[in-house]
Amino acid sequence: MAVSSGEGKATPDRQMASQRAGEQGLLFDTEVSAPPEDVGYRGPTACAAAGITYRQLDYWARTGLVEPSVRAAHGSGSQRLYSFRDILVLKVVKRLLDTGVSLQQIRTAVAHLRDRGVPDLAQITLMSDGVSVYECTSADEVVDLLQGGQGVFGIALGRVWQEVEGSLAELPGERATADGPAHHPHDELAHRRRARRTG
Repeated sequence: MAVSSGEGKATPDRQMASQRAGEQGLLFDTEVSAPPEDVGYRGPTACAAAGITYRQLDYWARTGLVEPSVRAAHGSGSQRLYSFRDILVLKVVKRLLDTGVSLQQIRTAVAHLRDRGVPDLAQITLMSDGVSVYECTSADEVVDLLQGGQGVFGIALGRVWQEVEGSLAELPGERATADGPAHHPHDELAHRRRARRTG
């Protein structure tokens, strides 16, 4: 993944554009709180939050593009559990695919995002020209890319973070424990299963 340094001499136009970008606060300085690392979401929940199909989720997990980090599926009947971060990356992958970025470039971007800490992700904007993906962490870097003709669209991860957080607030999650998953009290399917067992 290419990374713009944002260094160099600032022109008056660039300074004004950078100042406006900073004032808007849309791409950077997004206030987020890191979700608990032991909470996971099953495949259908991850699909709903990321806006993808289960077939895409399954294919991306099997090919190693985005694998569940809370719990992988082991044999028949076991459930994958995706972390908040996994779902954030799934949503970014979907957006990049929708804009025509190649799977090879997306794999590079995903590998790069894996190396970043969860709080760092909210401060990143991914820019692309439809061929390459660039990481920007400041308004200056965005302006540099746009002036160089490299940025056609951008994905502010802080904004995606907020979208995923909003979606997951309405969807069931599970805590991963040593003895197995502890079901979230709002997991309706688990509640129905328990009710059937107790009669």
